[in-house]
Amino acid sequence: MDKFYPNLSAEFERLLRLLEDKKVAVIGHARPDGDCIGAQVALARVLAGRGLDVICVNPDPVPRRLLFLVGGMTFYRTDDVLKNTEERAAIFVDCADHARGGERLKGRYPAPVAVIDHHLSNVGYADVNMVDSGSAATCEILAGVFLDNNLPVDAPAAQALFTGILTDTGQFRFNSTSRRCFMLAGELVARGAKPAEAGYELYERETEGKLRLLQHFLASLKLECGGRACIGTLPSGIYERTGANGEDTEGLVDYARSIEGVEVGALVEHRADGTVKASLRAKEPALRVDLIAARFNGGGHACAAGLNLKTGTENFYARLVDAIAERIAIADAEKKR
Repeated sequence: MDKFYPNLSAEFERLLRLLEDKKVAVIGHARPDGDCIGAQVALARVLAGRGLDVICVNPDPVPRRLLFLVGGMTFYRTDDVLKNTEERAAIFVDCADHARGGERLKGRYPAPVAVIDHHLSNVGYADVNMVDSGSAATCEILAGVFLDNNLPVDAPAAQALFTGILTDTGQFRFNSTSRRCFMLAGELVARGAKPAEAGYELYERETEGKLRLLQHFLASLKLECGGRACIGTLPSGIYERTGANGEDTEGLVDYARSIEGVEVGALVEHRADGTVKASLRAKEPALRVDLIAARFNGGGHACAAGLNLKTGTENFYARLVDAIAERIAIADAEKKR
């Protein structure tokens, strides 16, 4: 069988050589999702299986719905590693840029040995840059290079990788879903991944707070750009009023995109500190929501992107609508060529 990732698998072999006799920190991003936690768990388990001392580090805690992946593993927070002076080779996973895990982790690990990621906006910031924007998930890349290099993948690692692929393909529905995704998913099931368990933990354990938050979000939806865009908002203080928390926003933006006729969906969240966070989803890659996010110092994929605006938030909603309208017009013009 041909290799899933011939070039990246060779790079991973080089990475393994660089890691010999080193302690390793696998770094994930803020507000981690299934692909981030899945990638951290799987990579840490595979490296530990080779006798390496490995820890996982995130600026935020592992979300409730993803705790089933971590087993007995300990995930360290930013403050934990800042207090510890031991040197570790840092590998950033699912982080589109060096600061995705926060400026403090960037400062703690200024020269990463590797980055493994699938975001279109990632230009590489490590010694070994395993970046493939054609992959649906960082877990897809890791699953492929593990199998290409005949590395043992135990059942917990297989479950973590399967979960990352499942979440970032939207349960195998998004445009990024490829034949390779299904082939790797099948291989992971053969190694112990349990699709039913992943589906239950991810999608059938909603809290009352999440449903109240969803109710508010649906009530806030507003059609823009002649009905081709839909934006929902979450005001400051909504978590206290609904009993929800930040991780409960996961998946809300997909409701905005799912409306018939809507091509771009957005969730705009206003926080108590005055910052604005937005998630963007598109039905077609030509709409390039990553470029919309980039106008506000964000980034991501052609069909899924996000931003976190700390300054210049005045009239953000109107500016976002203008940016979406511009991208729709560009996509329309490109279709006519």
